[in-house]
Amino acid sequence: MTQSPHLATLQELNHHYVRSVDRADVAWFDRHLADDFVNINPDGTRLDRAAFLAQIGRGSTVKDIREHDVQVRLLGDFAIIHARTAYARPDGTQGAGWYTDDWQLRPEGWRCVSAHVSRS
Repeated sequence: MTQSPHLATLQELNHHYVRSVDRADVAWFDRHLADDFVNINPDGTRLDRAAFLAQIGRGSTVKDIREHDVQVRLLGDFAIIHARTAYARPDGTQGAGWYTDDWQLRPEGWRCVSAHVSRS
């Protein structure tokens, strides 16, 4: 296996992850999160998979989320994605942040095992 198909797949998964947060697409996350997924929110709260899916279903307080400066670090069957975000806050002002998502290649394909989000 070459790395380049994995890099392309991970870049696509990363884009759809951000799109799915913006659109409250619970079904996408249900298909792509590992059963043992853990998320750390910008406020420091820790969510398991079920709580994260519920949070996604309620919709994000920020809108028009876009990723940029994406760095995919492929480490065999594990990948770490670091990226910046830009978004609109509820009051219409622009915000920014960082995220780190960890992905593992499992028999069923790439699954996100953890995520950590910060906002500025």
